[in-house]
Amino acid sequence: MDYRVRFVDFPKHYRKIKGEVDAVIQEVLSGGDYILRRHLQEFEKNFAEFIGVKYAIGVANGTDALFLSLKAANIAEGAEVITVAHTFAATVATIFQCNAKPILVDINNDHNIDDNKIVAAITENTKAIIPVHLNGRICEMDKIMKIASDHELLVIEDAAQAVSASYKQRRAGSFGLTGCFSFYPAKILGTLGDGGMIVTDDKETAEKLFLLRDHGQERETGEFLFHGFNSRLDNLHAAILNIKLKYLPQWIERRREIAHLYHKGLSDLASLQLPPPPDQGDFYDVYQNYVIRSDNRDELVAYLLQEGIEILVSWPKPLHKHKALNLDNFNLPLTEQISREVLSLPLHPELSDLDVKFVVDSLHQFYK
Repeated sequence: MDYRVRFVDFPKHYRKIKGEVDAVIQEVLSGGDYILRRHLQEFEKNFAEFIGVKYAIGVANGTDALFLSLKAANIAEGAEVITVAHTFAATVATIFQCNAKPILVDINNDHNIDDNKIVAAITENTKAIIPVHLNGRICEMDKIMKIASDHELLVIEDAAQAVSASYKQRRAGSFGLTGCFSFYPAKILGTLGDGGMIVTDDKETAEKLFLLRDHGQERETGEFLFHGFNSRLDNLHAAILNIKLKYLPQWIERRREIAHLYHKGLSDLASLQLPPPPDQGDFYDVYQNYVIRSDNRDELVAYLLQEGIEILVSWPKPLHKHKALNLDNFNLPLTEQISREVLSLPLHPELSDLDVKFVVDSLHQFYK
């Protein structure tokens, strides 16, 4: 379908930085620098500085960032890891892939983990918490870190949707043992395929992750120290991401401007629940998605699509309701309610004010 307002406009985004991207692609190809080369090392250094941590380890995708973090933290069979069901499948899948057990707790109205539910879920087998910073809003990490400290638990942040989001002036990914990021094309900082990053302040963890991502091989000596994995961020993707990183702050400010326009234009619609507006106290939201809630979500989705507005529903069924995943022993009422009501409106830096007005006007027309 030829949408009037696209959810993400990849071609338009590319055209904005085409000259720089084309030049660096030519540079990488001409030099034959493909795996673990200078561009990756530079991007790792720049990304670590951007987040405010000591180390960054480029990996193949955001899923591997979570999985390798769990492996580096020695999460194994018999361990329990607390997280949420209102997230992409990868968050929970990586726990299973370590032969550990996910323990799911409910969320708050901001779609992030309800920290008041964490303590009751802790047992003698609990080893870690994975807070998921959803839709560009960071969890209340001071409370989560206090719980983790009190119970001697590790924290691995799923920050795939929250690059540059902050809480009390600390960026997502800088609180836990590791922070895990995705550079999937539709992310705020996206490449031309799959890519991911792990960040940490812990030297021992960083050294282990550098080995884990590259078959367990110590590059200087060629010695294999253990059986590792093949999960390296390609040099070409790193070169492109390094260009995009310098534009990221201004792209995020445009996202926040659009979020403000949505909030201003939709606040009078009592049938909708909106996300918090920008500049909410301790939170700096980056709006990976602008997620609204509606009691008649499915009818609204059909109407907006008919009007030529591309929308996204993440996720119509929470993870614990997928029978094949064997997670149906959890009672998560707000997670289930939110999953029935959510839809994401178009929000990306290439969106014009007129595009936003058309979306707002269409929503008003639906509820008229």
